[in-house]
Amino acid sequence: MSSNVFQRIYTKLEAITKATVTLKATGVSNDELARVAGRLAQVVKIKKDLVTLQVFAGTEGIPTNAHVEFFGEPPALNVGEQLSGRFLNAYGEPIDGGPKVEGERRFIGGPSVNPYKRKQPSELIPTGIAGIDLNNTLVSGQKIPFFADPDQPYNQVMADVALRADVDKIILGGMGLSNDDYLYFRQKFEDAGALDKIICFINTTEQPPVERLLIPDMALTAAEYFAVDKNEKVLVLLTDMTLYADALSIVSNRMDQIPSKDSMPGSLYSDLAKIYEKAVQLPEGGSITIIAVTTLNDGDITHAIPDNTGYITEGQLYLRKDTDTGKIIVDPFRSLSRLKQLVINKKTREDHSQVMNTGVRLFADAANAKTKLENGFDLSDYDMRCLEYAKEYSTKLLSIDVNIKIDQMLDTGWSLFRKYFKPEELGIKQSLVDKYWNR
Repeated sequence: MSSNVFQRIYTKLEAITKATVTLKATGVSNDELARVAGRLAQVVKIKKDLVTLQVFAGTEGIPTNAHVEFFGEPPALNVGEQLSGRFLNAYGEPIDGGPKVEGERRFIGGPSVNPYKRKQPSELIPTGIAGIDLNNTLVSGQKIPFFADPDQPYNQVMADVALRADVDKIILGGMGLSNDDYLYFRQKFEDAGALDKIICFINTTEQPPVERLLIPDMALTAAEYFAVDKNEKVLVLLTDMTLYADALSIVSNRMDQIPSKDSMPGSLYSDLAKIYEKAVQLPEGGSITIIAVTTLNDGDITHAIPDNTGYITEGQLYLRKDTDTGKIIVDPFRSLSRLKQLVINKKTREDHSQVMNTGVRLFADAANAKTKLENGFDLSDYDMRCLEYAKEYSTKLLSIDVNIKIDQMLDTGWSLFRKYFKPEELGIKQSLVDKYWNR
């Protein structure tokens, strides 16, 4: 936030609601920031000389003679190389004890890239996690969420993805993080010596929930600077979009808007799309890839937040605990990357698609064998082998704590096939079996 020498100060409010104050003022612009009785607010409506401000922390206790000072600009961020390695709050101000970030001032929340200026994604983004790279390969310029229950270690997965991904910049937008989560991210990035390519915008549980609404726009404004201006590959990690949507709900309720499905605002789809559509592959080589976390309420995938998210994004990565191994895995049945075919076998080895499909099919056969066992049916020799295979497949390839390169994932797949099956049981092209079976 900048401080304007010619700040306009008013001391008479015309109206106060749960979330807004209205006053007479001139020379004010839409989305402009202000302080009302020391609380941050933003212009949401202008009608002639009547200006309505949304007060982020709520209006309780604000008197009609409260001081209102306008800042002269909407929320903005100073962009430049100085952003690298910094931890900032929802307003782009340092929370790491370092100096203020200098650079070109850019307003946040601008439009996404013109479709005419976009290129079809074709670059692979490896993460080292086989449940992603092997079965649900990510592509630069993609937008994809993790769907996870609140008790799963999704922030650990996000940190691992950040440190393993082959990109130029990683930008973390943390919304409603506990202090422990914030310190975990900070410690992990510092210990890995990766701070020079990481930028973090953090809102913790102790701060007003509505400040979360600024975090994605701050993160994406920084991302656009590095992707568009510097032609860099940028990975944006957003956690947790459910808490972002909850903040939208708080604001719409305070504004007395009629809620839609699951108490969410009617604008939820467009609010989420405005964020996710910033993902882009640019012709000059720069890209913005967005991986977000959407926590589920009791695993309910039909809730308005995951439901809308699924329509906007290009697949989803579904975390679950594997009951047989106790490992947290990327579920091969419910996960999907709709763009993986753009890079599989093109930017990866020729056997990728066949190893991927066979691996998942055999895992499905194991699930069927398990159902037979639970229902008291006899198991065949093939069923028994599938069950043994599934445990190793889960541990060595689906588990989120596996960190290997894609070629190693494919070799691991072949070694599991060799251990439990005959070549004719795989349904893999003979030319590939001849080439890779005994490697």
